[in-house]
Amino acid sequence: MSIGSEDEFQGMARVGHVVSETLRAMKVAVRPGISTHELDTIGLAVFEKYGAVSAPHVFYDFPGTTLISMNDEVVHGIPGARVVEAGDLVTLDVTAQLGGYIADAAVSVTVPTELAINRRLCACAYQALRAALKVAKAGRPIHVIGRAIEQVVTEWGFSVIPDLSGHGIGRVIHEEPNVLNFYHPKDTQLLTDGLVITIEPIICAGQGEVFEAGDGWTVKTIDGSMAAHFEHTLVITRGKPIVLTAA
Repeated sequence: MSIGSEDEFQGMARVGHVVSETLRAMKVAVRPGISTHELDTIGLAVFEKYGAVSAPHVFYDFPGTTLISMNDEVVHGIPGARVVEAGDLVTLDVTAQLGGYIADAAVSVTVPTELAINRRLCACAYQALRAALKVAKAGRPIHVIGRAIEQVVTEWGFSVIPDLSGHGIGRVIHEEPNVLNFYHPKDTQLLTDGLVITIEPIICAGQGEVFEAGDGWTVKTIDGSMAAHFEHTLVITRGKPIVLTAA
């Protein structure tokens, strides 16, 4: 969506706050011995506090409130009985709907005792997100975002997963435009003032090829390599973007 009024901005700001608070509550609870179902229940409690609902459940009938992926699971992991263990890499992906507005954010968390590769992978994804936020300004072609992400990820020796990308958001989960995580010379659509998008570097330690697991939801790396994912929902401006899901 493109924000055209103060009411729309405030609506997006409110749901963005719910998403950020949900991620904070879930992140601090990640520890060995907790199940992904228990983490999801923590997210549901924050949603209920604000009267928000799970947008993936509403729009796609996702069997959970939040998406929780572990290790070689890239996105769309279903919460359940699986227990977090020492050394795991856990990605928490939260998309809330409140008052007709939707915001989306994700964070990857390493579980002590941390593996060095997991720590580096998460640091790389986070730095790629920061680099993309710095160049996301009105009047620039959208491919500046993908170029920034790809450059950081390549420098760190990791791979972008090309099949997955950021997107427009606001009234539904996935809107135009598609926000690639790599440079594409024909991706010349201009970012506009007020445009709401997600930027979400989704990367892995291997080759970047993925497949959908047998549950119909979870996307995993083909080579079994670890994956990390950081994401924010933001409003494009002529200066710094307004990050609606910032802590």
